[in-house]
Amino acid sequence: MKKTLHITAIIDHPGFLEDIVEKLAYRHFEREFSKSKMPFNREILETSSTETYVSGTMAIEDSNEQINMPFITRFLFSCIKIDKDVYSLEWGISLS
Repeated sequence: MKKTLHITAIIDHPGFLEDIVEKLAYRHFEREFSKSKMPFNREILETSSTETYVSGTMAIEDSNEQINMPFITRFLFSCIKIDKDVYSLEWGISLS
């Protein structure tokens, strides 16, 4: 018989984390790609990444009980920018 688990994570300081990712996405560093020659059907892609610690509480719940576990882990966030668009957050991953 399979049990259903509900897993949630509550981040301690979501505003701080949001600020870090926004600074990553809106940095003002421009490179000159206009002189670069690209092969047919290829685009220039600029990347930007940052690593930060994230803390919070993870709750694991089944039909009988709930377990709350505090956590602190490092996350890596990466953004990409194509041409002159704004950076967009592509992914975040835990490094633990």
